[in-house]
Amino acid sequence: MRLAKYIGVSWPTARNVLKKIRTAMEHRDSLYRLKNLIEMDDAVVGGKRPGKRGRGAQGKKPVVVAIERRGKKAGFMAAQAVDAINKQTIREFVKHRIKPGQTVRTDAFPSLNSIGETHKHDKKITPLEEASNWLPLVHIMIGNLKKFLNGTFHGVSHKYLQEYVSEFCYRFNRRFWEPELPLRLLNACLTHAPVKELKIV
Repeated sequence: MRLAKYIGVSWPTARNVLKKIRTAMEHRDSLYRLKNLIEMDDAVVGGKRPGKRGRGAQGKKPVVVAIERRGKKAGFMAAQAVDAINKQTIREFVKHRIKPGQTVRTDAFPSLNSIGETHKHDKKITPLEEASNWLPLVHIMIGNLKKFLNGTFHGVSHKYLQEYVSEFCYRFNRRFWEPELPLRLLNACLTHAPVKELKIV
């Protein structure tokens, strides 16, 4: 709605503009692979009613999140909304988002075991009170992602969740180049193939 007011168009037109921009963001990040030591975990997003938290919660969408660990600081990140956390979805995520042969650290959830097929899988069962020590960066990023979705957009539907996840990743991965961000994004949009119009119903 804010974009519609800024550029003087209807909200469906503004929505389509943003759809195309976020598609270009996602494509540009998909060209890169994470490397070195990588923290990886999953989160659940959404749900209109209170209830069970975490894995298995009803009405929520799983998101796989991975981030490079450079000493105590964060490098680049990748995230993908999926239908379920299982060996196949994790296998696909790792294939497209992480450079082969890297070390991936997780909380030993069984569905993440497929990581070991192509990478060094450093896993450990982590009670809630130990999670911040074993996987500190990925948990911070999951918290920041949820704040971004709820604070900026006041929640998003499952259907369009990946768009907003892609925007969050794109912004984070270029956080040190903010002055260059407009031109980088314009270049990404200009070099991307045409994006089909989104039907608003």
